[in-house]
Amino acid sequence: MTMPLLQVENLGIHFGPTVDPVKAVDGISFSMQAGETLAVVGESGSGKSVTALALTRLLASPPARYVSGSIAFEGRDVLQLREGELRSLRGKQIAYIFQEPGSSLNPVFTIGYQIREAIELHRPEVRDVTAEIVHALDTVGIRNPASRLGDYPHQLSGGMQQRVMIAMALACQPKLLVADEPTTALDVTIQKQIMDLLKDLKRTSNMSILLITHNFGLVAGFADRVVVMFRGKIVETGPTAQVLQNPQHPYTKALIECVPKLGQKQHRLKVIDYAGIQ
Repeated sequence: MTMPLLQVENLGIHFGPTVDPVKAVDGISFSMQAGETLAVVGESGSGKSVTALALTRLLASPPARYVSGSIAFEGRDVLQLREGELRSLRGKQIAYIFQEPGSSLNPVFTIGYQIREAIELHRPEVRDVTAEIVHALDTVGIRNPASRLGDYPHQLSGGMQQRVMIAMALACQPKLLVADEPTTALDVTIQKQIMDLLKDLKRTSNMSILLITHNFGLVAGFADRVVVMFRGKIVETGPTAQVLQNPQHPYTKALIECVPKLGQKQHRLKVIDYAGIQ
């Protein structure tokens, strides 16, 4: 059996006082193979984004405390890496796209400058950086990419800003792309375009994708496997089709029931009964 690309074992991350802390991540374990797409699903506050940021130790410590476990990427424990090693890991090996592209892009620099900065930092061997930037923008569906290099983020729509963020991540040729709620700030039509783009990019590049989402509606047809998080713990995991068709945990069932379905009229969405969930 091949070594997993990513192996998280018994990871615990706490915030607040050492006595009665907030256990944002409470002893979770999961793995990813190269080329796999894994979806981590749960509500806000379930520990999804904390887990995602911990993969490259982007959580400031303090206030975060890594109290247990390990995060092995290609066999190396991220929690034991030095700062210089972390800088080479971030962006080059593991890249991120976030739910608010307008906040992630620097408003005072052009998109061409920002992608150039990423390429020059992580891929110094590239000779024609401008051509590489144009190629990256073209790959994510930006029309007339050569003419957009001088655009500032405010000149782009939310969907185009997210495409720029994806282009910036892809330009570094990462092995793992962490997509943390990448469509939340976008309207439904653009959401589908972004998810279709990520699906196409995965197919053509064999890049692994870790999708962080609260929406089971995005998972079907996209992820190979699903991890369901509730209050810092993993409560269910398995192949996507299996989890969607035959969920075992009450929380998983409740999340799936919250997804609106065509042809089923409801006066209001399903309310999750937390009292019956452990």
